Amino acid sequence: MTKQKTILLTLLLALLLPLHAAKRKNLTGICRVIDGHATELNFCSPSIVRVRVFPGTDTNIQKKSYSVLLKPGQNVTEPITEEERDGKLKLSSSMLNATLDLRTGYITFADNKGKELLQATGSLFTPCTHEVDHGKYQVRQGLRLASDEAVYGLGQLRDTLMSHRGQKVEMWNHNTYISIPFFLSGKGYGLYWDNAGRSLFDDTAAETTMSSEVAPFIDYYFLYRDGTADGVIASVRELSGQATLPPLWAMGFWQCRERYKTSDELVGVLDKYRELKIPVDAMVQDWQYWGCDSNWNAMRFMNPYYINKVGDPAWQRYLPGDMKNLKPQQPRIKSPQEMVDYVHRNNGHLMISIWANFGPWTEQYKELNAIGALYPFDTWPMKQGVKVYDAFNPKARDIYWRYLSHLQKMGFDAWWTDSSEPDHFEKPGDDDWMTADGSWRSVKNAFPLVHNKGIYDHQRATKEGNAKRALMMTRSASFGIQHYGTFSWSGDILASWQEMKQQIPSGLNYSLCGIPYWNTDLGGFFYWEFEQDPHNPALQELQTRWMEWGAFMPLMRNHCSSPMVSELYRFGKAGDWCYDAIVKYIRLRYRLLPYTYSSAADCTLHSGTMMRALVMDFANDRHAATLNNEYLFGRNLLVKPVTDPMYTWKDSLKRGHLIYPEVSKAAAPTTVYLPKGTLWYDFWNDQPHAGGKTIQRLCPIDIMPVYVKAGAILPFGPDVQYSTEKPWDDLEVKVYCGANGHFELYEDEGNNYNYERGRYTLIPFDYDEATHTLTIGNRKGAYKGMLTRRHFRITAVTANGKKAEQTVEYTGKKCEVKI
Repeated sequence: MTKQKTILLTLLLALLLPLHAAKRKNLTGICRVIDGHATELNFCSPSIVRVRVFPGTDTNIQKKSYSVLLKPGQNVTEPITEEERDGKLKLSSSMLNATLDLRTGYITFADNKGKELLQATGSLFTPCTHEVDHGKYQVRQGLRLASDEAVYGLGQLRDTLMSHRGQKVEMWNHNTYISIPFFLSGKGYGLYWDNAGRSLFDDTAAETTMSSEVAPFIDYYFLYRDGTADGVIASVRELSGQATLPPLWAMGFWQCRERYKTSDELVGVLDKYRELKIPVDAMVQDWQYWGCDSNWNAMRFMNPYYINKVGDPAWQRYLPGDMKNLKPQQPRIKSPQEMVDYVHRNNGHLMISIWANFGPWTEQYKELNAIGALYPFDTWPMKQGVKVYDAFNPKARDIYWRYLSHLQKMGFDAWWTDSSEPDHFEKPGDDDWMTADGSWRSVKNAFPLVHNKGIYDHQRATKEGNAKRALMMTRSASFGIQHYGTFSWSGDILASWQEMKQQIPSGLNYSLCGIPYWNTDLGGFFYWEFEQDPHNPALQELQTRWMEWGAFMPLMRNHCSSPMVSELYRFGKAGDWCYDAIVKYIRLRYRLLPYTYSSAADCTLHSGTMMRALVMDFANDRHAATLNNEYLFGRNLLVKPVTDPMYTWKDSLKRGHLIYPEVSKAAAPTTVYLPKGTLWYDFWNDQPHAGGKTIQRLCPIDIMPVYVKAGAILPFGPDVQYSTEKPWDDLEVKVYCGANGHFELYEDEGNNYNYERGRYTLIPFDYDEATHTLTIGNRKGAYKGMLTRRHFRITAVTANGKKAEQTVEYTGKKCEVKI
């Protein structure tokens, strides 16, 4: 070829190039400037794309993310291709693609076959007018959703909705309301808006928007794996950290109330439970063990009633107001250390209340004030000089832990990090207060995460902290908090049927944000509607139904506010309908421990979810996906809490009355929808039911509707008084025929971090419907003290009735059982 022909061919190719695709591989992201705004797309993994849109062309602006652990490109294990065609630039992985329109700046996200999932439309920047946020912007991102698309998540919103279409949701945490700027679509994708400040989700007929009051730029993540909700949750955990595994004892029953006022009172309740043979694993010490409000959260036992100093003038100043008239008695337990040791000797565990604020008499207050790490907010308790600490300040977190470590060395097993929103009686100007990381309006929603993470990180840095799993129960939360040994409860809610209805979708949407551990105060917290009387029949019915539901929550914890008392024996005695029903469900909770603990392990090992909204497993059943009062507990148990009174009524004076003279003999019906696509078995009588229909289920006071999915393999543990009383060496295993099934029985040492080093066992169970064969596979893994031999008592449940029990002697080697 001549030199002239070569030049002509080169020019021709240059002219034709814009008409064809220009492809490059092994990139993780691109950046383009459109209308003066730089837009950057980066793959963090094949299922996660980060989008940043800047107010100008400078892309070197820095921004802290409290929740995101994954860096752009960090988990990109395959080629990412770039293709430019017809004014559009597309980045693709094996799972999804993101296409940037180079004329409009719009971004279209699609699956790997090109099916459109979401379009991000216009971005808007408005300079902040607050002096403390100078140089930053109010930001707003438009999104175009399909008209029939349902979206879930956004946290714990205390309403009865499952889908948030047509809603305006404020992102600003407060007691009973946890806002998380993440939504999961029924199409099988998720979007995380990475902003810790005051933000808003707003969905109208014209447009869906995410906006924030302060940001240096727009920053969000699009997540899509395989079109399932489980795939989205797996990507959430990849982005923000895997869920840590709670200790086995935490899966048992917890007893708590506001509040045990002496060590004798607390251990006396444990004694009573043991005497009555009511299973319990955890006792909870609530506030004011430190004394009066001026000494708030001293993290030391300074209340004279706990330290055998009643009547000592040097200690009288610490007495809380409601204890000044208590009759002094010679204490049985004479020190806090004796209390801790006594609970442990009696096979219990202790959680203790710690707050995010300090009274002016405390040493912490003085140290934090000296470094400017106290907020001048009105907080609880009001008008006592109590102030919230600056959890964004690393030195403040160090001070916090230094004082808390005293309680760790005493042997407390878990922390109740109360008021982690934190409590704040807002007034104009508070949002301008500067934390170590910026204005309050720009970071507030990250407070629960940095506060609990600070405790978790400090505890894990100690020898004792690695010997015993860190566990925090907190009243608020942030995206990613599952990675730091923390679970949430739903705050100080009202004891009412309407509140109970609201709690179910609140917990489900919270779980759909990728945070698997959640619970409520069983029965509610404030008992204002029922005379504060555990003998009120109307209250007893509510308490019974809420406790029944609690057996199928990730954690089962009884609680109430003073002057109500909620120990189970307060509601009656053996033979009384309320007492018997509640005890029945606590005992069931313990029998289900092998299933529940294995479900918790599934959250850690396989990014599972314990409270599974029906959209997770039945996305194609449009009716199931909208239900706000049913869910799967683990992957196999369909739960329908009873949320209406059936056997009592309440008069205008809040007094309860029986509709039936003998409640234990009454049986009113409720409706249950069984999702389509599978056969269902009634948990209580093994009766089969076809899916895809609504049925009536009689619900005596001791029956809550629970159904088992065909193919389920359900292990039942021993009848015990606490979680580790008996080994799991003789388990009943029920196989629910009608579909193929799989289950992995998980076991480990129960309360340390050796599981992170692979020291655990998995025993796989697989049922083949075609051959009616249950295969118990080879045991995987090992740990110190594990069982090497055991009995499995196999029972088949079929549409024609049960089949005879077969006993298998299992030594860790694969075996087959014909059913």
